[in-house]
Amino acid sequence: MAPPLSIEALFLTLAAVWLAAGLLGALAARLGIPAVIGELAAGILLGPTLLGWVTPAPTLTALAEIGVVLLLFEVGMDTDLSRLRRSGAQSVAVALAGFVLPFALGFVGAYWLFDLSLATSLFVGGALTATSIGITVRVFKDLGRDGSPEAQVVLGAAVLDDVLGVITLAVLAQFASTGQLSAAGVGRIVFFVLAFVLLAPLAAKLAAGLISGLARRHEAPALLLILVVSAVLAFSALAHAMGAPVILGGFAAGLALGRGFRIDIPPGLRLPFGATLRRLLAADPGFSQAVETHTRPLVHLFAPVFFVLVGVSLDLRSVAWTDPKVASLLATLVVLALAGKWASGFVLRLPRRQQHAIGLAMVPRGEVGLIFVQLGATQGLLDTTVSAALLATVAITTLLPPFALQVLYRLKAPRAMGAE
Repeated sequence: MAPPLSIEALFLTLAAVWLAAGLLGALAARLGIPAVIGELAAGILLGPTLLGWVTPAPTLTALAEIGVVLLLFEVGMDTDLSRLRRSGAQSVAVALAGFVLPFALGFVGAYWLFDLSLATSLFVGGALTATSIGITVRVFKDLGRDGSPEAQVVLGAAVLDDVLGVITLAVLAQFASTGQLSAAGVGRIVFFVLAFVLLAPLAAKLAAGLISGLARRHEAPALLLILVVSAVLAFSALAHAMGAPVILGGFAAGLALGRGFRIDIPPGLRLPFGATLRRLLAADPGFSQAVETHTRPLVHLFAPVFFVLVGVSLDLRSVAWTDPKVASLLATLVVLALAGKWASGFVLRLPRRQQHAIGLAMVPRGEVGLIFVQLGATQGLLDTTVSAALLATVAITTLLPPFALQVLYRLKAPRAMGAE
C-alpha cells in the first residue's frame, strides 16, 4: 500500500488528477471516443507506466471509492425500473454465463495448458470472471446508449456479476489462507449478501421519504445534498459490512430515490403507521428531480477520480513483455478473457448486434480484476510471471471494449439498432 500523502502533495495530486481527466476526457470526446478512455489514459499517463507522479495512496483510493459509489447512485436514479424488471431473466442468464464461462476457461487454461497449481488456477479463473460495472455503465453513457434495452440487460447482469465476484473472492481468500473451504463460512457470506440485495431498496425508499420531509421542512441551502450523500454513503458502508460490494449500496439508494420506484401497500392491509408508510413509499417525481439536480455535479467531480485511479493501478512497465512464457500466457488469457465474456451475450435470442453489444460490455475487468490479482499475489499464489500476465490481461480487457463498442454502434444507426 502506498504511504499517506502530505496535505500539499494531496492537493497537487488532486489538481493533476482532475486536470488530466478533464483535458484528456474532453479530447477523447472531441475525437469521438468515449470520455472514459481519456480518463483511463490520464491514469496511465500520471501513474507508474509513464510519469510516475501519482500512486494509489489511501486518500485517493477513498475518493475513488466515493466516486464509483456516486456513479452507481446516478445509474440507479436513471434506471428505468420497468425495463430492468423486464430484462431480469435475461440479465441473470448473461451474468451466469459471464461468470461460469470465463472461470471455466481460465481455470482449464491455467491448469491444463500451463500446468499451474490448483490454487493458482482457481485465482486465474476468478480474476477472469470480473466485470467492472463502473466502466461498463460509463461507456454506455458516453455513447448515448444508457437507456437502450441492451444497456438495461448489461446493468442487471453486471450488478449480479459483482455479487458473484465478491462471493468468489471471499471463497478463494478463505481457500488461500486455510487450504480448505468451510461450508458454514461460504453460507454466511451468501446469506448476508443476498439479504442486503433484497432489503436495501426497501430501507432506502423509507430513508428517501424521511429525507424528502426534512428537506421540505427546512430551507437550508445544501441540506438536501447533505442528506442524500449521507444516505448513499451509509448504505454503501452497510453493504460492505454485510459482505456485499459497496457500489450495491449506492445503486440501491439510487433506485429508491429514482422517479419510477414505488412500493404499493394493499389498501386492505392494516399496518402500524400505515398512512405514514404509504406516504414514504410512494413515488415522488418532484423530489427525485431535485435530488438529481443537486447530486449530478458532485458525481461528475468524483467519478473521474475512480477512472484515473484504475489507470494508475495498471503498471504496464512491470510486465515482462519480451519473456516468451509471459507472452504465451498473456495471449492465452486475453483470448479466454475476451471469449468468455463476449460469449455471454449470445445466450440470449436477440438480434446479432445486440448480442455483440451485451457481450462486449461485460468484458472490462477494471478495478475488480485488479483486486483478484492483488489478493492472489499477496497470498503468494501468483508468481511474477502469472501476476504480470494477469495484470496485462486486465489492462487490455479494460481498454479494448469501449473502442469495440464504439465501432459496433457506428456500423449501424442507434435508432435502427434499438428497433431490431
